[in-house]
Amino acid sequence: MDKNNKIPFDEDNYTHNINKNNERKLDRRGFMKTMVGAAGLFAVSTLPWGSIAATELMGLREKKYAKKEIIDVNKLKVGEAFEFAYPTDHDSALLVRLGDNEYRAYQNACTHLRCPVFWEKEKSELVCPCHHGFFDVKTGSPTAGPPRRPLPEITVQVEGGKIVATGVKRYET
Repeated sequence: MDKNNKIPFDEDNYTHNINKNNERKLDRRGFMKTMVGAAGLFAVSTLPWGSIAATELMGLREKKYAKKEIIDVNKLKVGEAFEFAYPTDHDSALLVRLGDNEYRAYQNACTHLRCPVFWEKEKSELVCPCHHGFFDVKTGSPTAGPPRRPLPEITVQVEGGKIVATGVKRYET
């Protein structure tokens, strides 16, 4: 370099043109400030979704389910079962009539690996054929096999000669 801090010849390599055209406006410190700011903005923007998820997982809010007619009381005999969809058309469920005025309904997916559950009338129990899981029909609790959690129970009632699904009970630990 000469006395005027200029290179005495034209040079166009990367070591001498670093400050040309604002190429180094963002240094390491500036980059880190930008990243920390972006992370903070992301964290703050996810707070509403996190609070909704926490409320749902802790069961602080009661879910509302629409009532749905399942079947006429006269069409289901004592000891028989009927398959239906509840709470959505994609959720399979099973209704079992245990007595004249006694009904139990459960979501029809084993709590082990979500295989379908079937009513075995002769043994009065619900059976998962995939891994030989068995459930008590009165409580939905597992009695044998790999399942450890009870089947989610669907609340039902009789209205005007029809069996109606009214909701799904929360799983309690």
